[in-house]
Amino acid sequence: MNIPATLRYTKEHEWISLEGDVATVGITDFAQGELGDVVYVEIETVGQAMAEGDVFGSVEAVKTVSDLFLPVSGTVLEVNQKVVDSPELVNSDPYGDGWMIKLQVSNPADVDGLMDAEAYKALIG
Repeated sequence: MNIPATLRYTKEHEWISLEGDVATVGITDFAQGELGDVVYVEIETVGQAMAEGDVFGSVEAVKTVSDLFLPVSGTVLEVNQKVVDSPELVNSDPYGDGWMIKLQVSNPADVDGLMDAEAYKALIG
């Protein structure tokens, strides 16, 4: 299982990568594996200021639908149109072309409070 050391993670299985005060957010390799084949991604929160833990969208797999939770507070800047058009990218490349959103982070220091790769590995066993 791929758990990049350069990212931060949440207990809801989202990952975040921060550059300045703009973050890229997606779901982890573990999460996509648990979901199975992703067939639909719905994110309609562009332009919205949201709080940590808020639902920013959902992913639908063959057998289930799962909410996507914001790892830190901020404003959703962009949705990855590639995953809307080709949701299977979430399965094949969760840390690359399968990212979900770009987020203007309210407080970049909040990212430091999330799990590092070792803590996330411990969480998922």
